[in-house]
Amino acid sequence: MKQIYPVPAGFYWSDSGAFMGVLPYALWSKKSEIDERFRRKLNLNLLLIQSGNRNILIDTGLGNRLSAKQREIYQPSEFLLPVSLAELGLQDKDITDVIMTHLHFDHAGGIVTDFGTYKALTFPKAHYWIQKAEWEMAKNPDELNQAAYNYEQQLSLLEQKGNITLLEGEAEIEQGITLTQVGGHTVGSQIITINFGTEYFIYAGDIIPTMFHTSLAITSAYDVSRIQTVAAKKLIYSRLQEHNGILLLNHDLSHWQVPFSELKIGKKEKKDKMDS
Repeated sequence: MKQIYPVPAGFYWSDSGAFMGVLPYALWSKKSEIDERFRRKLNLNLLLIQSGNRNILIDTGLGNRLSAKQREIYQPSEFLLPVSLAELGLQDKDITDVIMTHLHFDHAGGIVTDFGTYKALTFPKAHYWIQKAEWEMAKNPDELNQAAYNYEQQLSLLEQKGNITLLEGEAEIEQGITLTQVGGHTVGSQIITINFGTEYFIYAGDIIPTMFHTSLAITSAYDVSRIQTVAAKKLIYSRLQEHNGILLLNHDLSHWQVPFSELKIGKKEKKDKMDS
């Protein structure tokens, strides 16, 4: 039995200008929920893949260990990941694998949970799949990335007690489930391709976080390489077009699964993808 399930992990508010990048304010301001501080609400749409005896979770959300300053800045909801998994009949011990698209705080914060009197790995039996380039940058960030990671808070316990495989490039970790390093958003960002034969999905992570970002030209200001992000989008669209597949969006408020045929992409962009 192979199946995917959306796993809502809550929401938070992010700076609109940074998140929307080069897209002018006038084009998105009336189509997006913005607060008085010009922050945009973002969902945390995680994914569970069930394949055989494996329960594979993609990303972990914000977690419950944000500092008071972070809570004031991002105004997060309650951390809903445990609740959402429980609604699927799963406990923390049932998660066999965790795939990290990348290691920013809104994706890696749930790796460790504060249980009140102690802190522990949220999924103690899980095997973590992370790109080596991403792990190394998170552990020893350069000048550009120092504010993007918090190794001691989010990753040190995983290194001490977790089961981690550091990948380099592309790997099929289960039949039909392929992880591909694309870079772009971070140096080691990876996308997840899920091919069940009759169904085909790509979870793009922050390469294409919302419907606004489906355009090739629209990238987040958080991306470390716009060139790599555009190349990653072309790869994603090429695969989706070939398999009549479905794009999965991790931060959109109203769109979760978007068939390739419904993506509103300009004619030139469609030609570019066909030529790529």
